[in-house]
Amino acid sequence: MLFEPLLDAVPPIHNGLRGRPRSRPERLHADKAYDIPRCRRACHHRGIKVRIARRGRESSERLGRYRWVVERTLAWFSRFRRLRVRYEVRADIHLAFTQLACCLITFKQHRRF
Repeated sequence: MLFEPLLDAVPPIHNGLRGRPRSRPERLHADKAYDIPRCRRACHHRGIKVRIARRGRESSERLGRYRWVVERTLAWFSRFRRLRVRYEVRADIHLAFTQLACCLITFKQHRRF
């Protein structure tokens, strides 16, 4: 039910080049849970190419090379206890701690290289 609003909520993507930023992602990788015609139609109407594992035909292992990036990032966020167990009632304070965690993760990764 929330697939279309999620696609519409993606902010414009700044790729560092001149011109107007892209308003939609170019490609979507998803697992078998999204293998329904409604999700494929929603992506097609928005001009997004899809790579969705088909139920009963394909293994979702080939999607793993893209999926591990998301899983790894979520694991990095779960190291921050305040984000893993949400203590904040107010959304703006939770957003501030999430942004602080992003800054710390980025700084740590930047320092490695």
